[in-house]
Amino acid sequence: MKLLTHNLLSSHVRGVGPRGFPLRLQATEVRINPVEFNPDFVARMIPKLHLVEVPKEPIEGYENDETFLRKMHHVLLEVDVLEGTLQCPESGRLFPISRGIPNMLLNDEETET
Repeated sequence: MKLLTHNLLSSHVRGVGPRGFPLRLQATEVRINPVEFNPDFVARMIPKLHLVEVPKEPIEGYENDETFLRKMHHVLLEVDVLEGTLQCPESGRLFPISRGIPNMLLNDEETET
């Protein structure tokens, strides 16, 4: 699972509101896979990200800062989480990641009616 994918996932456990995002990631196995650098793609993705440790709005001119875009490219597209868990910050529900695939399936009692 690429970290770009992680940014799009949220918990759909019954009763969980908007605080079910972002899921807490605990990686136990990670692999780095080189991907061709595409600065335009990375620049278009930056405003769509929900990152906790960075300013809410991108810094002006980021789309022309190749060093910044290369770092974001690496984090978002080259880091693959192979094994680990995603945890809903509201319910605490753990979703396993196995062979790079997050299992977001819910039990019947967890689904919204």
